[in-house]
Amino acid sequence: QVQLVESGGGMVQAGGSLSVSCAASGRTFSNYAMGWFRQAPGKEREFVAHINWSGGSTYYVNSVKGRFTVSRDNAKNTVYLQMNGLKPEDTAVYYCAATTLTVVTTEEMMYDYWGQGTQVAVSS
Repeated sequence: QVQLVESGGGMVQAGGSLSVSCAASGRTFSNYAMGWFRQAPGKEREFVAHINWSGGSTYYVNSVKGRFTVSRDNAKNTVYLQMNGLKPEDTAVYYCAATTLTVVTTEEMMYDYWGQGTQVAVSS
């Protein structure tokens, strides 16, 4: 079992920045690749970013490329999502998730463990 707890959400004006974190406990964190997903009101949850076990490889959905950066610190069992240039359409609950797959996956069903989510709100 892996327990994931997100933190760091909040409210920001358009163009601003926020960083959200996801702390893991339980099994060895570096055994898992990590993903960030988000769910906006009235919409399905969507993939945002992926980082491999070492942090050496990342992948983003097109809508956040160049604005969001995913990173991890395996010594702290934590994965981060730095969000710059935020837009109102980035408003959502952000979730982190863990997968044992060694390839990039954007599919929710391929992730084994999920956090409870943290709210990010961007005002125009």
